[in-house]
Amino acid sequence: MKAIVVDNGALQWRDAPTPTIKAGEILIRNHATAINRADLAQRAGAYPPPSGASSILGLECAGEVIAVADDVSTHRVGDRVCALLAGGGYAEVVNVPAGQALPMPRGLSFAEAAALPEVFATAYLNLFTEARLARGESVLLHAGASGVGTAGIQLCRMNASPCFVTAGSDDKVAACVALGADGGINYKTQDFVAEVKAATGGKGADVVLDMVAGEYVARELQCVADDGRIVIIAVQGGIKSEFNAGLVLRKRLTITGSTLRPRPIAFKQAIAQACLKTVWPLLESGRIKPVIHSTFPAVDATDATGSGAARAHALMESNQHIGKIVLTWSAA
Repeated sequence: MKAIVVDNGALQWRDAPTPTIKAGEILIRNHATAINRADLAQRAGAYPPPSGASSILGLECAGEVIAVADDVSTHRVGDRVCALLAGGGYAEVVNVPAGQALPMPRGLSFAEAAALPEVFATAYLNLFTEARLARGESVLLHAGASGVGTAGIQLCRMNASPCFVTAGSDDKVAACVALGADGGINYKTQDFVAEVKAATGGKGADVVLDMVAGEYVARELQCVADDGRIVIIAVQGGIKSEFNAGLVLRKRLTITGSTLRPRPIAFKQAIAQACLKTVWPLLESGRIKPVIHSTFPAVDATDATGSGAARAHALMESNQHIGKIVLTWSAA
């Protein structure tokens, strides 16, 4: 098979070993994958794949099942699926535990389906499992225009949970509000602490979904409600935080962290199945949707070096996108 591999930081379209199918797995002919910030970190050498996972980039894909292990009864050859991966999504063929592959929601293209698994699983896990978000509780969601952000806004709306987001431009704030956020804060020109307090009548947000960490944590303690929960899922603002522990005590706060990629297969399968039960019907009814900013061919017709993927990475690095960036291998 062919795959986009990393060579001294550059993305190259090259021959790669076709994955073999193991017990409990299916093999997928890949039609589309989506870019995640974890891909950029892995490309830079800062985020190695979990033990046993493919070293090829890519945490999600959509395609057709081409082989099924003997012990798998949930999928058949020819099924159209999208899958949550530990790696390998930038390749023509992908192997994945069967429980992490879900049927493509009816009415969606391969490109749209590829934009679902990582961000909706991440948003669902951290809002409802880690943060225990109850119906009607309020949320402060950082990076609202990101893939996880756009998924989280929609899940909050379906949960009748007021959602306030931060984003880096007025255009991004407007897009988040149009998607269903109850309020948006341009973090470059506004103070999210003051804005969240004002929007909640001084109470603060019940849940904070934090992709930034660093100095944001101290500020979040000031605008999270009593008995609130802060879930850190990325550290784009730095790994060190200094904050007033007295506020944690007085407000009875929970500060936790969460990752998805290195979790055990059984855990990821449970999250995938929870999304199938709760999120997939909303996608099929059109009540929520994948938000796609741009789609690139993985390999340009005029340049078989992986430059489509390189351009997709450059767009993510620029922070000019809203929602997901997708790579396609065929008409997706």
